[in-house]
Amino acid sequence: MSELPDLSGRVALVTGASRGIGYAVSVALAKAGAHVIAVARTVGGLEELDDAIQAAGGQATLVPFDLKDTDAIDRLGAAIFERWKRLDILFANAGMLGPLTPVGHIKPKQWDELVAINLTANWRLIRALDPLLRASDAGRAVFMTSGATYSPRAYWGGYAVTKMALEQLALTYAMETANYPLKVNLVNPGPIRTAMRAQAMPGEDPDTLKTPADIAPKILALFAPDFERHGMIYDFPQDGFLERPRPTSAE
Repeated sequence: MSELPDLSGRVALVTGASRGIGYAVSVALAKAGAHVIAVARTVGGLEELDDAIQAAGGQATLVPFDLKDTDAIDRLGAAIFERWKRLDILFANAGMLGPLTPVGHIKPKQWDELVAINLTANWRLIRALDPLLRASDAGRAVFMTSGATYSPRAYWGGYAVTKMALEQLALTYAMETANYPLKVNLVNPGPIRTAMRAQAMPGEDPDTLKTPADIAPKILALFAPDFERHGMIYDFPQDGFLERPRPTSAE
């Protein structure tokens, strides 16, 4: 999973594209030949990304908006249909950490924002983009999860709950698309040198961490037209795939 796949002519949408893992994956997508639709809140960050993509010989469409603007997600889906009639790759990368505090201390506005960004925005992306992904001959959708979902951790409730809900959303979507060429998976990046990691672990030495550039080729492999795994979680620290246990009957 180390060499970049050939994604020539593919159309890829990346959320949270202006920094961190989203930035690195966007540049790698461009190097692999994909046209990158880059979504982020910061215009300056998107412009820097555009410069990097052009330097790599690629092309990008910059779409600055806040994912809490769910109507804008619908408009984006319509614009992609008008221009390309399909979407080959969705990398739903954007997320937020929120406050690290006891569950009872999370303010309602903070809770609502966590749910809006980490969960609702991804549901709206599925809602708006599913027909476009199904129109591709090899649609690929990848959502970002976290190791925080694996076991409860004090003060991480808001983040962990919304990421676990996102896992269920993505894995349910995977089951609903099992008979289509579309492949839906998740990625747990583990400790990566990003702004969110620095916010969560302020005393940590960033030089001890893997970088977004390290994980980008691994994520790109999930977008390859010949990649066949579906409904799985790629765990970067273990460089392997996890599968949530499924009951044999409804519970």
